[in-house]
Amino acid sequence: MLIDTKFWQGKRVLITGHTGFKGSWISLWLNSLGVELLGIALEPPTYPSLFVEANISKLMISEITDIRNLDNISNIFKNFRPEIVIHLAAQPLVIESYKDPITTYTTNVIGTLNILESARQTDSVRAIVNVTTDKCYENKEWVWGYRENESLGGFDPYSNSKSCSELLTSSYRNSFFSITNVGLATARAGNVIGGGDWARNRLIPDILRSFENNSQIEIRNPLSIRPWQHVLEPLSGYLILAEKLFNDSILYSEGWNFGPNDEDAKSVEWIVNTMIRSWGASVNWTHTTEEYKHEANYLKLDISKANNRLDWHPRWALSTALDKIIEWQRAWKNNENMSKFCLQQIEQYNLS
Repeated sequence: MLIDTKFWQGKRVLITGHTGFKGSWISLWLNSLGVELLGIALEPPTYPSLFVEANISKLMISEITDIRNLDNISNIFKNFRPEIVIHLAAQPLVIESYKDPITTYTTNVIGTLNILESARQTDSVRAIVNVTTDKCYENKEWVWGYRENESLGGFDPYSNSKSCSELLTSSYRNSFFSITNVGLATARAGNVIGGGDWARNRLIPDILRSFENNSQIEIRNPLSIRPWQHVLEPLSGYLILAEKLFNDSILYSEGWNFGPNDEDAKSVEWIVNTMIRSWGASVNWTHTTEEYKHEANYLKLDISKANNRLDWHPRWALSTALDKIIEWQRAWKNNENMSKFCLQQIEQYNLS
């Protein structure tokens, strides 16, 4: 299913986390669709950042505030009166969640509560997409993909906090939004990759930094398998899901998986070797001996529900996604207009 460009024209859309990696990409995409856009987030979490490099603040109303501040969030909702809410703001890193579990839980749970409560008090809202993670499932290291009706869990504080966010969303859906005919769904995706991600302790940014510094790549778990996907894949799913929720608040208000096809669930080692070949780098990688906290070894998603009921399908194979990342990185190094370059990649994705 293609995104309905006519649907989005003139819609009032509020997104959280717009200064982050995924938030920056979806802000560019929504702006190109002609929406009236407001974002709520903290300052960009990294330097450099896609938010700055693509001049995204010029495309929208940007409110720099903490989603844990209910009074601020509530006032923004009341003044802007959004029709659609896409909630992306989060503490998104597993390792960081071990270092600071309090911030992880308060941001991912209380922050989500503030967004849902502010939306509940704003009668203009028609559809809400709460973006959680593929790691919200109780991971049993199965070789098959997790379906939306599998048990939630989460070993580490990040994953567990997102499971809490899922349960919170379910409660608000059943207690409040189903009565007022507001569509509310969760979107579960993970291991999202793409140009413009400079986060620490993420595989692709770490690889690119090693390329630039001509330094050895240190890998924590080379055999771990993940459902890697280009950032535009889940973002297209979020937009299609928001359309569906807006038009039918009952049929689509549930959890949804967005991931790659089965053949693109690859190991960390495969990703590293492929990128080294594609970049033409002379560096190699090593298995770091530094001790890290628990991380899942095997994780896949079953995306058949999104395939069948949303008519959503992945468009870019993993090899294509990695090529697009390298193209993006080289364009940035060449000081190209990154807003324009991102929009070109979005158009390429739409035409694929």
